[in-house]
Amino acid sequence: MKNILKNRISKGIVTVPIEERREEIDSLGKELKARIREKFGRSFHIREVDTGSCGACESEIIATTNPIYDIQRFGIDFVASPRHADALLVTGPVSKNMALALRRTYDAMPEPKFVITLGGCALDGGAFKDSYYVAGGVKEILPVDLHIPGCPPSPTQIIRYLLVFLSK
Repeated sequence: MKNILKNRISKGIVTVPIEERREEIDSLGKELKARIREKFGRSFHIREVDTGSCGACESEIIATTNPIYDIQRFGIDFVASPRHADALLVTGPVSKNMALALRRTYDAMPEPKFVITLGGCALDGGAFKDSYYVAGGVKEILPVDLHIPGCPPSPTQIIRYLLVFLSK
């Protein structure tokens, strides 16, 4: 108990107030929801595939579904089957073992279908670009419609890029 109290006093407050971000997130979300309704008339369904990432991008994707961001209230749902997906969200460099699985997932999606890459590794292989085990970036295997840069991008950045993409 003494250690906890000592750490609390030495470190101070380490959390970020949510209310400062809430207004920005709500504003972006309302616009995103309107674009999704306009384009699809329903929710926008995303199938996420990790092709060999370190896990940081997945952590940020998971954060978009937490109570702070709650991307589902804006009309974005993550689905388990590519047959139910409008878009394929890919993270990580494409390892040689995942190249065929990625292609099959894409082929199983109904038309129209979109491919979104998230993070530097998915774009061109990132730090693993020249590795013997990496087939390359997603753009070498599938046509990429949107790239969300960052290592990893924050949940707010993910929402912003999706909004820009759906506004086109």
